[in-house]
Amino acid sequence: MGSTENLILKVEGATVGYSEIDILHDVSIVLRAGEIVSVIGPNGAGKSTLLKTIFGCLTPKRGKVFLKDEDITGLKPEKIVKKGISYVPQVENIFPSLTIQENLEMGAFIRTDDFSSRLNEVFELFPVLKKRKNHKAGHLSGGQRQMVAMGRALMLDPRVLLLDEPSAGLAPKLVSMIFEKIKDINSTGVAMILVEQNAREALSMARRGYVLATGKNVLDGEAKALLANNEVARLYLGG
Repeated sequence: MGSTENLILKVEGATVGYSEIDILHDVSIVLRAGEIVSVIGPNGAGKSTLLKTIFGCLTPKRGKVFLKDEDITGLKPEKIVKKGISYVPQVENIFPSLTIQENLEMGAFIRTDDFSSRLNEVFELFPVLKKRKNHKAGHLSGGQRQMVAMGRALMLDPRVLLLDEPSAGLAPKLVSMIFEKIKDINSTGVAMILVEQNAREALSMARRGYVLATGKNVLDGEAKALLANNEVARLYLGG
């Protein structure tokens, strides 16, 4: 598992499933402050299940989830989000009938302070959204919708951001734009776990990576080493 220096999040031996079927089998992952960790693997490997487990949508049958030294296993999402973890699911991650600004304000639903400065920071990060802040989110392109979803998750100023397939279904130009925004978010100090089918791009921007297959950890290490690994390239990077 490596050094615990600057450890912010840890999943330890998680076995997770739906009713009788286990999707994750003894999966472990660590995230350190300020880094991007990419989780790659084939469809059905359990990548999204891992994020849902961290965020409290699913409770492990065995294993633990820690935020720093605090055991947060089994806490509900509304409590997880208050502790500084935000989650952007792959689908149904915006309110189409609301404007861009209303979507972002919904992201601050648990804040009791004046969050206008945070709203301005999010608009600075996504200037294209600021220009269209009064437009209905349902009328936006796929890439812009993804920016709204990420911006909404950032309204609580999280320590950890969980991103599930942010580039899914986007045109190549928009994929590049979304990955640039992920780098921008990370540069503000937000640690991220990035689940992506676009494995090469995901590893290129990460510090470390994990490969999941059939719900198990099959490989992990420095992202550069995984990119250079012939077996990883053959199985997951299309080359």
